Amino acid sequence: MNILYIMFDQLRFDYLSCAGHPHLHTPHIDGLAARGVRFTRAYVQSPTCGSSRMSSYTGRYPSSHGVQFNSYPLRVGEWTMGDHLRKAGMGCHLIGKTHMVADAEGMQRLGLAPDSVIGVRQSECGFDPWVRDDGLWAEGPDGFYDQKHSPYNEYLKQQGYPGDNPWNDFANAGVEGSDVASGWFMVNADKPANIAEEDSETPWLTTQAMAFIDQANGPWCAHLSYIKPHWPYIVPAPYHNMYGAEHVLPVVRSDAERDAAHPVFDGMMNNRIGKTFSRDEVRNKVIPAYMGLIKQADDQMGRLFAWLQDTGRMQDTMIVVTSDHGDYLGDHWLGEKNLFHDPSIKVPLIIYDPRAEADAARGTTCDELVEAIDLLPTFLEAAGGDPAPHILEGRSLMPFLRGETPAWREYAIAEFDYSTMPLCEKLGLEPKDARLFMVTDKRWKFMHAEGGLRPMLFDMESDPEELVDLAKGDAHQEIIDLMYDRLLEWGLRMSQRITLSDGQIKARRGKSGRKGILLGVYKADEAAPELTEKYRGPVPQ
Repeated sequence: MNILYIMFDQLRFDYLSCAGHPHLHTPHIDGLAARGVRFTRAYVQSPTCGSSRMSSYTGRYPSSHGVQFNSYPLRVGEWTMGDHLRKAGMGCHLIGKTHMVADAEGMQRLGLAPDSVIGVRQSECGFDPWVRDDGLWAEGPDGFYDQKHSPYNEYLKQQGYPGDNPWNDFANAGVEGSDVASGWFMVNADKPANIAEEDSETPWLTTQAMAFIDQANGPWCAHLSYIKPHWPYIVPAPYHNMYGAEHVLPVVRSDAERDAAHPVFDGMMNNRIGKTFSRDEVRNKVIPAYMGLIKQADDQMGRLFAWLQDTGRMQDTMIVVTSDHGDYLGDHWLGEKNLFHDPSIKVPLIIYDPRAEADAARGTTCDELVEAIDLLPTFLEAAGGDPAPHILEGRSLMPFLRGETPAWREYAIAEFDYSTMPLCEKLGLEPKDARLFMVTDKRWKFMHAEGGLRPMLFDMESDPEELVDLAKGDAHQEIIDLMYDRLLEWGLRMSQRITLSDGQIKARRGKSGRKGILLGVYKADEAAPELTEKYRGPVPQ
């Protein structure tokens, strides 16, 4: 069997029609859900791109793999999806974005040549890249945001788009008179991107995926990783005006959220992004474009799934659709992501398994607490590999795909490090203290903040929109204590002993005696004869 692991960037869990959005219809993704399992409580392990993705690609929490924020290198030697799957006999390939930064210093220290096979894999998060393009080819005073080569920009140049950076000037910009209407300015979000729809990022990457699959020899895992619906919020015609202000859902926020707000929450509400997305005219421009980007993505899923069906790949390929995090879009007075409300930290997750043993669960939903780090153990089991729980901190979802009801986790965890943000300095914190931890079960969501700051607590049963921070008062100390007990339990996990499994450790018990190392023995007859016979013979001459 093969695995097609599709990840969208910044796709909210509730912006699909199968998740209940009343205006945005996504029939192709919905159709996949009807053939598989949709997980309704899927949480990523960090609400920021790089950290979240490294957790997905390693099956480990941010505090285990060390990538706490964007642009933090993934240390050389960290086990990745590619390492685990290749050990199980499955290739692992990249088509699109990873947001991974290589540990160049570590590679140099170990003498790993960047252009060698192992060097490329270390530089590409363990994947064999078919095409890598992280998007965000902006031009600031220090050059491109990402210093890597952009295959998409080269494609646009081949199609006749002029300039050094058509990503910036065409794919993510409209036209206003004779001027470029940059997608970086959200006032332009309602304009059509100045590019033929078939040349825009999402169709281009879909074509790349089909080209890879067409030539692939299995078994393979292909990570098809889209940049959209991530900002810049601009989309080509006809998607730019499919939705309008009348399709923008009412904002989820309250004035009470601002009253005695948690210092981190307060800082994010009052930064430039939060203030901008708190304006109705911004939401009415951005959200229709965001919906258009999702609609385009769903149409490309229709194109891709139809092609997989026609080529017979739908019958031998597991397909996963998910995201690396969500987007506040003005909810809770916030934009972007970076905190733990559901619009940010909860993601869509749909898994289709073509095998007969998955028939019992087709078209169902699963309400258990799922973490993004569960995907790699799932893939490893699907590939027929041996479990690696001493390395992987997630759990295989295969029982749910078979319609089983396994014993499962009581709570999910996420982390966020804001030490590189101006807010850290504003709060007078050292980098080691600018850290947040989320603990959530099916009712309560809790946030702990280092640096001596108070926690946050929400009752998602009585307050599903997470508007009332119960930790402002002292009426829920018992729940707060429970959450701290869980955080302690999680913090004491065995996370760094990854070179030996429990089975290997058990097999080593008592081996020292077998090697003739007899500790604590007073007389020879106190030890088994076979361990001491080498000492009972005649004295060597």
